[in-house]
Amino acid sequence: MELKWLEDFLSLATTRSFSRSAEERNVTQPAFSRRIRALEIWLGRDLLDRSVYPVALTPEGKQFLETAEEVVGALNAARESFHGTKGGGRVQSLSITALHTIAQSVLPRWISVLQDALGPFTSKVLPDNFNTCLHALTDGGYDFFMTFYHAQVPINLSEQAYPYLTIGTDHLVPVATPALRDALAENGAALPLLQYSRGSFLGLLAKIAHGQQKSVPTYLSHINENSMAEALRAMARQGLGMAWLPQSLIADDLALGRLVRMGESFEMEIRLYRNLERARGFLDRVWETTRKAAPFGEEAAAQPLASPQPLASP
Repeated sequence: MELKWLEDFLSLATTRSFSRSAEERNVTQPAFSRRIRALEIWLGRDLLDRSVYPVALTPEGKQFLETAEEVVGALNAARESFHGTKGGGRVQSLSITALHTIAQSVLPRWISVLQDALGPFTSKVLPDNFNTCLHALTDGGYDFFMTFYHAQVPINLSEQAYPYLTIGTDHLVPVATPALRDALAENGAALPLLQYSRGSFLGLLAKIAHGQQKSVPTYLSHINENSMAEALRAMARQGLGMAWLPQSLIADDLALGRLVRMGESFEMEIRLYRNLERARGFLDRVWETTRKAAPFGEEAAAQPLASPQPLASP
């Protein structure tokens, strides 16, 4: 068995594409395919389901993925130690997928608190839309998934396989520029409404929140063909309409008066889901540290959060 086979497998588990991984690994696709097959022959198990597109991991592939990550990580840490680039000892790692907005606001604070408590570790972050993040947790070999949650938009995950912690709260806030607000006050015209893509997770929450609003007349003027709140924020700041945006994303805009509230906000939980198939002891310590250190949402923004005491290694 060769190290490059494991590195090939880790690349393919991320890209789910033989052609993309072959390019990433700087080999021809036939050569890359032969190396993946050689690894499967060495293990005596099929790691990939090639009958679907994109290619998927078999149950054995999911099981082996964490082992491959551990082996490659340990070997890289040893090499770095011998080269004097580290202080010796092994650096732990974790992988997390998160909604775009959370990856920009809550997640950096969470990682900072973890590093204060647990020491240095490496992290791999996939910021994306809800469905991609969910797939990355259940089938893509990611350790954690950080997302918004509301009871009216349930998340279909087994709590036995994917337990969660509620680590904070956030609010969807209807906002517009002061100029648009003033124009509405002067002539009573309806506000143009900026909307998320149909069926997106934040879009579903915003639709529920907007349905509860009675005070501001609106008409649909724009639909973003993606679920990124950051894109709607940019359009709202240009005065193109009213948007429902997470408060954690627009705190500075509200404080500086670039955007103003146009109605009542809509509360959401911030949840951290864990994939229990990922069973390293380090992940148990991450989970326990997170539980003790929460909240990480709006509650944490008002004052600095004291880091928990470091946990002893098992």
